[in-house]
Formats: sequence, C-alpha cells, structure tokens
Amino acid sequence: MAVQPEGTPCWADAMFTDVEGAKSFYSDVLGWTFGESSSQYGNYTQAYADGKAVAAVVPPMPGQEAQSQWCLYLASPDAAATAGKIRDNGGEVLMEPMKVGEFGTMCLARDPSGVAFGVWQGGTHEGFEAPPEQPGAFCWAEIYTRDPEKSDAFFPAVFGYSAKQMQDDAIDFRMFNIGDHTVLGRMKMTDDFPPEVPPYINVYFSVDNCDDAVARATKLGGVLRFGPMDSPFGRFAALSDPQGASFSVIDVTTTQGDMPQISDVP
Repeated sequence: MAVQPEGTPCWADAMFTDVEGAKSFYSDVLGWTFGESSSQYGNYTQAYADGKAVAAVVPPMPGQEAQSQWCLYLASPDAAATAGKIRDNGGEVLMEPMKVGEFGTMCLARDPSGVAFGVWQGGTHEGFEAPPEQPGAFCWAEIYTRDPEKSDAFFPAVFGYSAKQMQDDAIDFRMFNIGDHTVLGRMKMTDDFPPEVPPYINVYFSVDNCDDAVARATKLGGVLRFGPMDSPFGRFAALSDPQGASFSVIDVTTTQGDMPQISDVP
C-alpha cells in the first residue's frame, strides 16, 4: 500500500481500562478479530476485519485513566514538521513525536477548539488495510466542535486541505478535501450536546446492516445517541460503547435522498 497523502485519516485507536471488555464488544458489534497484544508497546492490540488491520485497542498507561475515546490519526510525511505547524497555527502538541519501533512515528495534538487527534508518519505500519466499504472497516470521520471558525482555519493550514461548505440552514457542516477527494467532515456542535461533552472526532465504521449493529451494541450495554437515520451517504447511527467511547456505524449500501448542495470555500 502506498503511503497516504498528508492529512488522510490513516489509523484509529482507543484506550480502554477494560481491554477484554472492549474486545468482546467490538468483536460482537463489528465482527473484529484481535491479534496478540504487544507487551513491548504497552499491550497495544490490533483489530482486524476479515484479516485486514482496521484499528487498535490499548490499556491506559499508569496515571492515564481518563474517559475512553477513539483517536483518529492523520497521515504525515514528517511528524516533527507537522508538530511545528500545529504549534504555529495555535494548536497544542500533547505528545511530542515518538518513534514506535520500525512501525512509524506518532504524535498527539489538539486543535485550538479543543479537538484531540493523532499524527502518524508511517514506517512498516502504514495504517488501515481494509477498504472503507468493507464491514468492520473505518469509513469516515467528522470533527465535532463548538468553535468551527478555529477548526476551519487550523486543519487546512496544517494539512493543506481545501474546503467545501454544505448548503443547509439546519446544520453547519464543512468538508475537507485533498485534491478532489473528501477525507474529513466538520460539524458544529449545537445545544443538543450537553455542555460537559468535549469537542471530539467521531469515527464511523462500516456495517452491512445499521439496525442490526445498533441492536447488538445496545444489547451489550452500548448507548444509542442518534439514529438510525437514512441519508444520501448511507444509513447510520451514533453510539457510545459500554466504556463511554463514542463512535458511529454506517451501512453505505442503503442510501436515501438527494445529495446536498455544496459550495467551495474561498
């Protein structure tokens, strides 16, 4: 697989206090299988869909027992240079670029509106192996922020995105592109979100039936936050897993409605 263009979502992982519980939940909901945990790298454990790497789970490091959440990594040809651009554009580097053996180099950061994300400079591990339409694979992601102006300035400045705005009076939604390819969405958080919910990146995983996935998730202690809902992009739903990590599921084969009007952002 070729190294992803700069700014492409290329990997996702999540920290769980109960890793075995997380593995059981996601294997039932998304059909994942798991590799051996790597004791050399903090018991980092990769997840697979039909034998292809799609994500990873890891226990918290001592003193890091925070709320479980998914972290999306954006591709970089040079993590140290990207960390510099993050700082130059008002972001915060939470973890300096760190080499992870021969796998690659990682960095954790936060945009000026408070959205946490990762940066990944691929080595032998270049990122997602499964195509987005494959059930269980990462499919899409959206930045949820209360300060869209800050995110809208930051991400294109750091990763070179061009932007398009959805023409919809009901929502403030923007799309970030690399060339002609849309790689990431940005949604303004409304008052529907409780004030204690921080800004975050919502990751979507493909499923072959959205309603069945929601039923499996809620039966296992997951919480349905939104949907299932039909859209021109697929039938989707937003969930939280039993440890509080938010994610969405989408069946991209079940579409309904017309594609929204979009306009270029100068």
